[in-house]
Amino acid sequence: MMAKLETTPFDAAKYITTPDGVIDLLNDALESGHVPYIAHALGVIARSEGMTKLAAKTGVNRQALYTALSENGNPTLDTLLKVMAALGMRLKCEADLKDAA
Repeated sequence: MMAKLETTPFDAAKYITTPDGVIDLLNDALESGHVPYIAHALGVIARSEGMTKLAAKTGVNRQALYTALSENGNPTLDTLLKVMAALGMRLKCEADLKDAA
């Protein structure tokens, strides 16, 4: 019989402690273009800042934030912009002409 390996849950929100860490995670998610990853990354960042504080700043209730910013979430553009503004960030566009029609 093999010994049971015990692990502790990993929560990335505990390790996102600097503005550069926040920016790196969010840029990586946005560059992936994978919506569940983007929502999850925003959720990790939001939890690192505190959901209650973020809910107060955005006017979106805590449960709605948890739902929208989960891996299975699909935040509206309004929620995305409110969360980013509350975190002191903004969405920015840059040209990527190699894939342009």
